[in-house]
Amino acid sequence: MTALAAPERTRVRLRTLPWDLIVAATVSALFVIAAIWPQVLATYDPFAMDLGAALQPPSLAHWFGTDEAGRDLYSRVVYGTRESLGIGVGAAAVSLSLAVVLGTLAGLGGRATSAAVGWLLEVAFAFPALLLSLLLIAVLGPSALTQILAVGIGTAPGYARIVRGQILSAKDSGYVEAAVSLGHPRAQILGRHILPNALRPLVAIFALSIGQSIVWASSLSFLGLGVAPPSPEWGALLDAGRAYITEAGWLTVIPGLVIVVLALAATTLGRHLQLFLEKGEKS
Repeated sequence: MTALAAPERTRVRLRTLPWDLIVAATVSALFVIAAIWPQVLATYDPFAMDLGAALQPPSLAHWFGTDEAGRDLYSRVVYGTRESLGIGVGAAAVSLSLAVVLGTLAGLGGRATSAAVGWLLEVAFAFPALLLSLLLIAVLGPSALTQILAVGIGTAPGYARIVRGQILSAKDSGYVEAAVSLGHPRAQILGRHILPNALRPLVAIFALSIGQSIVWASSLSFLGLGVAPPSPEWGALLDAGRAYITEAGWLTVIPGLVIVVLALAATTLGRHLQLFLEKGEKS
């Protein structure tokens, strides 16, 4: 009886998990496999051209169809996962890193520092992120690194506001007041009480921002401002498929759907992680 209890409890736990969380975790796992071991999922060489099979619609031989050079679109989507996911994760990391620095300065700095950072955030938040991205790309040139910086810097002000609010909330909490009354050093209070409690929600926000960053980066590539074809990066696939939107719509629709699916999976995981962290704080 005891030997069967643990597996039975595991099965019961799995059955009680929300269905959208299970689907999102499964989809995310497939994308991670595609990013690390694309050869496991791909069916063709993503760069092998076959002009005789150009612009074929989805079929059993080519699940997502073929492009103008006869390359298998499914294999190109699989091999493009690494670069697309890397851009999304990199942009999210840049965004949240800037947000932590600016939000911490705004929340814990002196009156002049807080006012200056607050003014900077207001200006950056009001400045269109697309124009900022265009400016960076015009200066640095289109590349994966430029996309990471453009998307990361463009989305940082919104997250910095969240960090500032979390830090101010933690700063005024009862456990911080107790630490101050006990005479704990300022650095100890900051490192042990304020920052850990204020930055914990960023774990969930990071997952949420990955999907948003991938959508932003793909939009830049679609406008011809990101990674250029023949790269299999998803935004580049969208850009390459624009010329054939009427005669081979799958070249644009399918990569676009893949981007939406990954963004939804990352958002769902982030939302459930946020709920889990909130329950942990209440308990």
